[in-house]
Amino acid sequence: MSGSEALFLCRCLLVVTTVRLGLTLFSYNRVRGMVTRLSAHQCASMGELRLVAWGVAAAARFVPGATCLTQALSGQYLLARQGNASNIRIGIERGTGEQLKAHAWLVSDNHIVLGGSVDGFAHLVDHGSR
Repeated sequence: MSGSEALFLCRCLLVVTTVRLGLTLFSYNRVRGMVTRLSAHQCASMGELRLVAWGVAAAARFVPGATCLTQALSGQYLLARQGNASNIRIGIERGTGEQLKAHAWLVSDNHIVLGGSVDGFAHLVDHGSR
């Protein structure tokens, strides 16, 4: 790992930890408001998307309770810091089970950055960058 990758991973760890703590202490809407306060209008390159996906996923392994929502918000913040627009997509699992299962993805320019496949999920809402 290069020095710049190690530094980026440390930044990701700080962001994931902060977002996780924020979701513990505050409502989702309040944390989302803090994350999306940055102006982001351009599309990220595939390299930037891959770097954010790698950094957030790697950092999340060290943060207890870093759910898909924590990771999506963290990735959205990191992309927005670079001026790159993204959306958090919320969906629920289709199925006949009694337990409702929700999931969150980070999407940028129709590319899923974090969260895996949307197969088997019904789309509920997108929350975008400002």
